[in-house]
Amino acid sequence: MEEKQEIPVSGGVVSGVAEYWWWATSSTCQLTWAVSIYRKGYAGDSHLMPFKAFAVASLFIGATATAAVASLRASGIESVEDMKLAGTNIRNRLGIRPRP
Repeated sequence: MEEKQEIPVSGGVVSGVAEYWWWATSSTCQLTWAVSIYRKGYAGDSHLMPFKAFAVASLFIGATATAAVASLRASGIESVEDMKLAGTNIRNRLGIRPRP
């Protein structure tokens, strides 16, 4: 019998698909925050503009990374070998010749 992966969380244990809920939520929050800051535009001292641009870019990159991790984990891909197997299956379904 296969064991389920359990993750301790304050007040209880999260297991299975519920774990990926946190990744999706954090990605959504980061993306929303980045868009709101981006839409506000420039306000304030001109010396702080590079910092604000870096902060917005970091939020966009962070949101993309957490969304990618959430989708990979939710689909069951946990290692490079799993990713290679998924790529091979996709290529076979599309009728593309296997790589040498």
